[in-house]
Amino acid sequence: MTKVTMTVNGKAVSKEVSGNTLMTEFLRDELRLTGTHVGCDTSQCGACVIHVNGQGIKACSMFAVEASGADVTTIEGMANADGSLSVLQQAFQDHHGLQCGFCTPGMVMTAAKLLEENPAPTEHEVRDYLEGNICRCTGYHNIVKAIMAASGQDVSGIAAE
Repeated sequence: MTKVTMTVNGKAVSKEVSGNTLMTEFLRDELRLTGTHVGCDTSQCGACVIHVNGQGIKACSMFAVEASGADVTTIEGMANADGSLSVLQQAFQDHHGLQCGFCTPGMVMTAAKLLEENPAPTEHEVRDYLEGNICRCTGYHNIVKAIMAASGQDVSGIAAE
């Protein structure tokens, strides 16, 4: 067992874990932060995206010991301090950027990173950035609209594909 210490959503945490504990397991089982979903366990679907030291990471492809000393943000850390939805989360709700919701945490985390890097992305840039995130319900149209709306852009002209 190895002791890992990190900051998760602004709170210092320290736990003993085995060396092969994945970040998804650490977050969900040890910290009870179940918003990070496990869809494929092979780093292909993007449902488990978190931010580690500001970088978007698929948590199923990282061991908890690799994140020791890091600053980690999960979907639970995306809300405003008063518990209300962030602008991005609210845009997903307002523009129906989810159906079953399974991919939503990873989509929101990926979108947050995109908007940090590119505050006014084009539709094409949004679609390209979401390449590592799979949604089997929405067809991505409303997800793209939500992300662009969160950036303050007019989305009324975005036609369904």
